[in-house]
Amino acid sequence: MTEPQNSAVSLSAPRPVLVVDFGAQYAQLIARRVREARIYSEVVPHTATAAEIEAKNPVAIVLSGGPASVYADGAPSIDPGVFDLGLPMFGICYGFQVMAQALGGEVAKTGSREYGRTDMEVSGGALHAGLPGSHPVWMSHGDSVHAAPEGFEVTATTAGAPVAAFENTAGKMAGVQYHPEVLHSPHGQEVLTRFLTEVAGLEPSWTAANIADQLIDAVREQVGEGRAICGLSGGVDSAVAAALVQRAIGDRLTCVFVDHGLLRAGEREQVEKEFVASTGARLVTRDDSDTYLGFLDGVTDPEEKRKIIGREFIRSFEGAVSEVLGAESESGASVDFLVQGTLYPDVVESGGGAGTANIKSHHNVGGLPEDLEFSLVEPLRLLFKDEVRAVGRELGLPESIVGRHPFPGPGLAIRIVGAVSRERLDTLRAADAIAREEMTAAGLDDQVWQCPVVLLADVRSVGVQGDGRTYGHPIVLRPVSSEDAMTADWTRMPYETLAKISNRITNEVPDVNRVVLDVTSKPPGTIEWE
Repeated sequence: MTEPQNSAVSLSAPRPVLVVDFGAQYAQLIARRVREARIYSEVVPHTATAAEIEAKNPVAIVLSGGPASVYADGAPSIDPGVFDLGLPMFGICYGFQVMAQALGGEVAKTGSREYGRTDMEVSGGALHAGLPGSHPVWMSHGDSVHAAPEGFEVTATTAGAPVAAFENTAGKMAGVQYHPEVLHSPHGQEVLTRFLTEVAGLEPSWTAANIADQLIDAVREQVGEGRAICGLSGGVDSAVAAALVQRAIGDRLTCVFVDHGLLRAGEREQVEKEFVASTGARLVTRDDSDTYLGFLDGVTDPEEKRKIIGREFIRSFEGAVSEVLGAESESGASVDFLVQGTLYPDVVESGGGAGTANIKSHHNVGGLPEDLEFSLVEPLRLLFKDEVRAVGRELGLPESIVGRHPFPGPGLAIRIVGAVSRERLDTLRAADAIAREEMTAAGLDDQVWQCPVVLLADVRSVGVQGDGRTYGHPIVLRPVSSEDAMTADWTRMPYETLAKISNRITNEVPDVNRVVLDVTSKPPGTIEWE
């Protein structure tokens, strides 16, 4: 084995637009919106120095929103030298105020707050040219810019923001008080794209085809003449990662599907049939369910569950090496690389983003053992889910794989609130299968981004079934709509479909007498319960 190197494949990416994160709820979403404009972006913390930012060779800078007041003690700031780099710059909300203050404008309390939908009046400028003179935007501020810096034109106002937008097109600088990155600002994406292309003068070239080519080259460079195995779950992330690596190194890749006993009904059979048929890749299947369930016995803490599963995944792959090499193992041949479908949101939520808290450890990020004997190949580590799907389609993967609803690597273990057991898994597996069948029958697969079905194993409630008293478990339905898992809202499924799911689960699944619907957005809740 080579010395473990837990580093991702590096994209041979174009020069980035850097999103400077001031603790914004939507910093990652801003980066995603920049990419939707077909321009590459990355997130950096506001603590990055001007030298560190310059070293990334950016083409432009976007200053994110944030919860603080720019004039409060200890408020997040930015190295003043960043403004001397001569880069195009766009400020959003707090970043707009930071920009105004640093360039000689005036920021103060408004005396009134603007939160949510706000009508904005446009008075000119390049960003809003051709848009309605009055249109709604999404605000979230208690301070505002009262005077624009010298050389800047005020181009929009609201009742609570005398300077709601300004721009200096000659200097390639502009900003807005509202949040153009959220869908509640209906013209926001157009405004952000105009800054990037018309004001900053950037060329939109970040496409699925380019991403795929760059990733294949990066994998080929990292792996060299080595061999790799891929932890295949059957989901879109690992499938696309495997397809990319296969394009790069051919038959030196072997995919390993681990049946850890935490899969949904029919999942193993689907992976064995569809993935091999669509890629021709070699697939080794291991049934390690007894091992996983043994280590999970009695464990109720979700973080511990994730770390156990992450650890055992690696052990399963290490055990698969002899199967991959076969007779070659006697000659000293080795498998040095492990391919994973880690995404940017996984890294962010596991505390690997710019200044972000550890929300939960993803088994393939925060749950990896320290004595890992592989070098990691993570070609999707800087991509969002929609970009992964686009790359998958570019590689020719079938829609049954590319469009599949996300499913967590730890499987049903983190959809059982309580200890994991075979009996509880059987209960949840049956309920999950019913929910998926009915959503498909109702034609909702394209409307629902993901629908975790959760068993509250340590909760019981009184019910009446067959004219008798029952004391059964509740099942939670968690249908959500999302673009990249960074934010989500609950999906308004038809009542008729919900009724069918509930009736079938309570009639067909033993020990379940109640079905409830989770109507929480993200934030404040996460998509999964654990």
